[in-house]
Amino acid sequence: MQWKRQISGCTFSFVFVVSYFTNKFVLSVLKFTYPTLFQGWQTFIGALLLLLAGKLGWVEMSRITRSAALSWLPGSLLFVGNIYAGSRALSRMNIPFFFTLQNSSHVVSCVILRIIHKEKMQWLKCLSVCVMLVSAINLPLYDPQYNLNGYVWAIGHLSCVGAYRVFQVQNKSSHLSDLEQQCINYLFSVLLLAIAAHPSGDLLGALEFPFLWSYTFHCGCCASAVLGFLLLLATVRLKSGLSLEHCGIWTFLSKVTAICLSPFIFYMDINAPSIMCVFFSHVGEALLLYSERESQL
Repeated sequence: MQWKRQISGCTFSFVFVVSYFTNKFVLSVLKFTYPTLFQGWQTFIGALLLLLAGKLGWVEMSRITRSAALSWLPGSLLFVGNIYAGSRALSRMNIPFFFTLQNSSHVVSCVILRIIHKEKMQWLKCLSVCVMLVSAINLPLYDPQYNLNGYVWAIGHLSCVGAYRVFQVQNKSSHLSDLEQQCINYLFSVLLLAIAAHPSGDLLGALEFPFLWSYTFHCGCCASAVLGFLLLLATVRLKSGLSLEHCGIWTFLSKVTAICLSPFIFYMDINAPSIMCVFFSHVGEALLLYSERESQL
């Protein structure tokens, strides 16, 4: 049984890293910076594959009621903000810096939970959150490839990620499984991004994209959509066999792996201070995982 859990974790890590690398390749190397189309395509294929898998009985999905879908719409709106702003930020930032900013979503989650429940935070958890926040604040000061728009979109991304994490925990009354939640997210995203494609100018811009008929571009887009769906399945599989603490550890290890491998795949202009910001941000995340584990004992 233990080796099956390890295989699930390794599979999740592999898909996680390849998925982020593929998205980074399309967004930064090919410079396809049209997020309404890129994320719309990904969510459309994800919804299609998820509904097909449910129809064939490959995954367990119950019929989603109208009331449950409506109650989940705030979460879907946060999901759209997450993927849209994340796409904008990732196209302008190196993967290690992107994850450093993304780690600060824990600060947003803790602040929201603090406001809702008014509970005192453990000193170790407070320390870990402060380390991640200080690392994120200092990163723009030392980033050799500083891009203001990239950091603005990253703030929007981490805010949506942190708020969505809290919404998932607080909205247990809907009784929706992770796959059912994601199905609603996908369908809502396709609708909203399709409506926004023309007003945002992405539709007209994509028609002038130089790699529009490139084989590499088509393969990258198809791979990104399929990998996004596989990452969803790998995440659900991981959660079904492990506790939330162990899932957090696998996510942490996956991010560290992506950070260590990204300099060998993509060109990055980095320096010692920016590396220290990345390092301490993930030390803070490791402390957060440890504090959450201690609180469960």
